[in-house]
Amino acid sequence: GEDVNVLVFDTEVYSNTGGQSSKATPTAAVAKFAAAGKRVRKKDLGMIAMTYGYVYVATVGMGANMNQLMRALTEAERYKGPSLIIAYSPCINHGINMAYSQDQIKQAVECGYWPLYRYNPDLAKEGKNPFVLDTKEPNGKFREFLLTQVRYASLQRQFPEVAEELYAQAEAEAMSRYAMYKRLAEMDMSK
Repeated sequence: GEDVNVLVFDTEVYSNTGGQSSKATPTAAVAKFAAAGKRVRKKDLGMIAMTYGYVYVATVGMGANMNQLMRALTEAERYKGPSLIIAYSPCINHGINMAYSQDQIKQAVECGYWPLYRYNPDLAKEGKNPFVLDTKEPNGKFREFLLTQVRYASLQRQFPEVAEELYAQAEAEAMSRYAMYKRLAEMDMSK
């Protein structure tokens, strides 16, 4: 029953311990203890929180959509109850030039790697759909995005026999997640 706002900077690895694999590490990413690429789907922290029904949840990407980020922060602040905002956060363990991290965020959103949404339980009280998808259809450049990051590109160099399979699996999981979010956004909550 507390009015608590939490902002998670999701790097998808345990960055402060040297890039270990975790439940937040996505499929095909190379990390400490997953040198041949992670084989299972990343947990969906936002969906887990939404199952409670009384938690405001949003995924955001500063470099992708500043207006959506500000809308989510404002809604979370106004919401009387727990709020969780999950921000895609490139880090040094992605093997990118950090000067271009905002561009990485934009690419992640555009290709469907990191969909943006807001889930506001107050909307359900008004008979409206509490889930709003703020992302357009993926642009088809998922694999291209993966290969901009060393944590994915190194898989192809070190384990080419599994790389293509894991890249395809990662893309299929991302497109499935997007399709699920799209169905959620299209639900008629007035009945």
